[in-house]
Amino acid sequence: MIMAKNDVFAALGNNPVIPVLVVENAEHAVPMAKALVAGGLTALEVTLRTASAMEVVERIANEVPEAIIGVGTVTRAEQFAQVKKAGAQFVVSPGCTATLAHAAADNDMPFLPGAVTASEIIAAMELGITDLKFFPAGTSGGAAALKGFSTVFSEIRFCPTGGVKPANMADYLSLPNVATVGGTWLVTADMLNGGNWDEITRLASEAKAQAESILAG
Repeated sequence: MIMAKNDVFAALGNNPVIPVLVVENAEHAVPMAKALVAGGLTALEVTLRTASAMEVVERIANEVPEAIIGVGTVTRAEQFAQVKKAGAQFVVSPGCTATLAHAAADNDMPFLPGAVTASEIIAAMELGITDLKFFPAGTSGGAAALKGFSTVFSEIRFCPTGGVKPANMADYLSLPNVATVGGTWLVTADMLNGGNWDEITRLASEAKAQAESILAG
């Protein structure tokens, strides 16, 4: 075991919904982040799927202090130091290896790695990791798979991402082992290109209210 504590969801402000963001134009970073924060969602995952991703992180970190800015799609150990320097406050990965877990510990970064099979979950547990991403949720058994895992791995908490949307959010958040969900529906390329910040705020506010209602039972 290499990680003494892995309460990632607390480090993410216990946000019930985490926007998963693909941003091509760095000029959109600050107004987008402000719109999401205005809607009540403060933990933001910027994916490393675009050439501008690191600049997006830097801009949000420098200009939107209310945001808890993180970086997703991290797959190499050296990226931890790079994203931390850019201002990232947490790291998300589609998978989990001992090398990545060590890099997270070495850089003192909250780390949310992915696992979708029993063997992957056990491997994460052996590293002291109990908060996990479940990705891609929609093609990995969805809520039914997570329900099955809840009885076998009662100490593990998940953030399902991939195929999560308002219509099925309750299927996930009603499960005892789901702490939050991640989704791309909150910010689309059309919204960014059209500068539709009010729509982003509306969707964020609706998603937070819906999630909190589900979690409250």
